[in-house]
Amino acid sequence: MSERRHNYETAPWELRWRGLALDQLHRTESTFALSNGHIGLRGSLDEGEPSGLPGSYLNGFHEKHALPYAEGGYGYPEAGETVVNVTDGKIIRVLVQDEPLDMRYGSADTHERVLDFRSGTLRRTTEWTSPTGRRIRLHTERLVSFTQRAVAAIRYEVEPLDDDVQLVVQSDLLANEPIVSETGDPRVAAALESPLVAEFSVAEDLRAVLVHHTRASGLKMAAAMDHEIEAPDGMRTQIAAEDDLARLTVAVDVPLGQRLRLTKYLGYGWSAQRSAPAVRAQVDAALAGAMQTGWDGLLNEQRTFLDRFWASADVEIEGDPELQQAVRFALFHILQAAARGESRAIPGKGLTGPGYDGHAFWDSEMFVLPALTYTMPEAARDALQWRHSTVDKARDRARQLGLRGAAFPWRSISGAECSAYWPAGTAAFHVNAAVADAVVRYVNATGDTDFERDVGTELLLETARLWESLGHHDAHGGFRIDGVTGPDEYSAISDNNVYTNLMARRNLRSAASACERYPEIAAGFDVSSEEIRRWREAADAIYIPYDDLLGVHPQSESFTSHADWDFANTPADHYPLMLNYPYFDLYRKQVIKQADLVLAMHICGDAFDVEQKRRNFAYYEARTVRDSSLSAGTQAVLAAEVGHPDLAYDYLAEAAFTDLHDLHDNVRNGLHMASLAGAWLATVAGFGGMRDHGGELTFAPRLPGELTGIIFRMSVRGSRFSVQIGHSEAVYRLLSGPPLKLSHYGTPLILDGDEVVAAIPEQKPLPRPAQPSGLEPTRRHAGQIPHD
Repeated sequence: MSERRHNYETAPWELRWRGLALDQLHRTESTFALSNGHIGLRGSLDEGEPSGLPGSYLNGFHEKHALPYAEGGYGYPEAGETVVNVTDGKIIRVLVQDEPLDMRYGSADTHERVLDFRSGTLRRTTEWTSPTGRRIRLHTERLVSFTQRAVAAIRYEVEPLDDDVQLVVQSDLLANEPIVSETGDPRVAAALESPLVAEFSVAEDLRAVLVHHTRASGLKMAAAMDHEIEAPDGMRTQIAAEDDLARLTVAVDVPLGQRLRLTKYLGYGWSAQRSAPAVRAQVDAALAGAMQTGWDGLLNEQRTFLDRFWASADVEIEGDPELQQAVRFALFHILQAAARGESRAIPGKGLTGPGYDGHAFWDSEMFVLPALTYTMPEAARDALQWRHSTVDKARDRARQLGLRGAAFPWRSISGAECSAYWPAGTAAFHVNAAVADAVVRYVNATGDTDFERDVGTELLLETARLWESLGHHDAHGGFRIDGVTGPDEYSAISDNNVYTNLMARRNLRSAASACERYPEIAAGFDVSSEEIRRWREAADAIYIPYDDLLGVHPQSESFTSHADWDFANTPADHYPLMLNYPYFDLYRKQVIKQADLVLAMHICGDAFDVEQKRRNFAYYEARTVRDSSLSAGTQAVLAAEVGHPDLAYDYLAEAAFTDLHDLHDNVRNGLHMASLAGAWLATVAGFGGMRDHGGELTFAPRLPGELTGIIFRMSVRGSRFSVQIGHSEAVYRLLSGPPLKLSHYGTPLILDGDEVVAAIPEQKPLPRPAQPSGLEPTRRHAGQIPHD
C-alpha cells in the first residue's frame, strides 16, 4: 500500500500525485518532466493552461545575449547563452459541449498523475465535471522515446460519463509560448521574449510542421506533429498552420459508452548548419518512423530499453520505502538527462527546466558521469565526446588567458565560457581536472581503447598543458597553483587549493601515461618526451598544504588562519549566505558553501590516511553550510567511510529529497542533476564503499542502523554484478559477463559465477561531529521525511 508524502504517494517504481493542487504545478512540472537527453518536455497539463512554467527544450538549442558588466576587463566573456523554450507540441485541448476543459473551472472529481520509472511514461487520469454539469473521463499517457531520439508521443482518450456528448479536440504546435521570465537580467529577458523567428509552416491531412530560427545564435529548429484518430462515425477534422501555430481540430459526437482516442506523434530536430528544408526533412522522417512503429510499438521499445537499464543500474533500499522511491526517481532522471544526448552536454538541470540558463557545469563530469559510467557507460562516453567537440573553443580560451592547453568553461551550452563572474567562473580551473578524471574513470571501467586513443588522450594532454602553464615551481622546489577557486565558491582566488592540486596531479600523471601508450597521438599534438617529463616533475612536486598545529589539511593555503564565521549570530533566514552577505566577507572567513576538501578525500582518497580523513571530516563539518545542492552527497560518502553511518544516512536523504521535497525552494526551475547523482554516489560510494583509485574497483560496505539492507548493481568491462549489503556481511554476485576482480576491505575477490559472501568488520562508533549552529542535517528515520 502506498503512503502520502509531500503530496507524492510512496511506491517503489512510480511517482504519483493524487488530487488537484494548482499552486504546486511549478513543482510537478519539473518532477514529472520527460526527456531522453535530446528532447525535454516539462510535465505540464495537456491543456497547456493553467501552468507554472511551460517548457519544451532541445539539448543545445539556445539563444545568445550580451553579458552584463558594470566595468569591463580583459578576458571577460562577451556573450551569454540561454536555453530556449521551443515549440510546444504537448498541447491538446478538449471542449465538452463547447465548454473548454480547464482545471480552474468546474470540478475535478478525481485527478492523478503517475510518472512510471519502468514504462518511461507520464500517465494522467481525470474525471471532470463542467460548470454546467457534463461529466467526462480523460486518460492520457505521454512519452519521450529512448529508442527513437527525435520522437515524443501522446495517447489521449476522452469518454462521456453521464450522457452522449459533443467533443471538440484541438491538438497544437505552439511557438513563442508566453512565459514569465524570472531572470533579473534584462538582456536575458529580451533574448527570451519571442525568441523564435518563423521560416516555414505547412499543414496537410493530419500532419503539420513549423520551422523557426533564433535571432542571434542563428540556430534552426523544426517541430512536426501527426495523428491517428479512433472515434465514432461522423467525425470532422480541420488542420491549419501559420507562423507560430499549427492546429488540428477534431469534432465528433460521442455516445455514452464510447470514446474518442487520439494518438499524437511529435518530431523535433535542430541544427546550426543545415538548411530549413533539411531540418524539416529530419522531423518528417522521425514522424514516419514513429508512425511505422505505432503507439504500442513505442511503448514496447520504451519498456525494453528501461528493463535493460534497470538490470544494470537498480538500487534496492530495504527498510525505507520513501528513500527507495527517491533513489529510483534519481536514477530515472539521470538516465533521462543523458540517454540520447549523443555528443551534447548534460545540463545542470537536465532538460527539466530553464534553471542555470540551461548551462552545463563541472557537475556533469564530477557527479553525473560516475553514475553513468557504471550503469550506462555509452551515455558517459557521449557526454565526454561533447567535451571533446568543444576542445578548440577551450584552447582559444586558454590562449586568451595567456595559458597553454585547454581551459574548459565554467558554464556553457555550446562550449564557450558564459560566466560573467570570473572569481567563481574563470578561476575555477578544476573543471579541467574533472574532465580528465571522467576520461580516466570511463576508460578504466570500460576498457574502451578506441575512445582513449581517439578522444581521451587529447583531452588529457590539453588539460595537462593547462596545469603546467597555470602553476609554477617555487624556490623550495614545490609546484604551486595559485589564484584559483576550488569547488567551494565561498573561498575564491586562493593559493594551492588541495582539491585542485590533487586533481591536477592526477591529470598530469594520467596524461603522461596516455601519451606514452599512444606515442603517435602525442606526436600529432607535438608532445615531446621533455614535456612529458615536465608533467611528471610537476606532479611529483605539487604542493599539498598541511596545518601541523591543527592536524588537518587547510582547504587552501592559509585557510585555517582565516577568522571563523559567526554562525551563532547568523539568522536562519540569511541562508544562503551568498544572497545576504558580500562575497569579500565570505572569501576571508572560514565558511564553506559546499564540500571541497571533503570531496578531495573522496575522489583522491588514496592521498590521505584514515586518521587524516577523520580529523579533516570533523573540522570541515563544523564549517560547511551546504548552500549548494552538491554538498550533501559528498558529505554522505565521507561520513560513511570515516565512521558515521547514521550521519551518512541523513545526508543521503538530503541529497535524494532535494527535488521531491523542494528543499532549496527552486525546483520550479528544474531538477538538480548533480544532487540526484549524489544520491547514487551516497549509496554506492558511501554505504557500498566503492572506490576506483588507479582503475582498481574496491569496496568497503557499511549499513546504517535504520536500514535492513541495500542491493546495488553495476557494470564494469562488460560484466554486470550486484553487491548486497547487510549489517554483518556483504554478498557479491556476478550477473553476466566474464569473471571480475574486486576487493572487499582490501581482500581480493574474484566473481566467476558463484556468489561470494564476505564479512563486514565491526566499526567502533565515533561521536557525531558538529555542524554549524542551526544547520544540522535532519535526522532521518525510516518512514519519516526531512523538514522543508
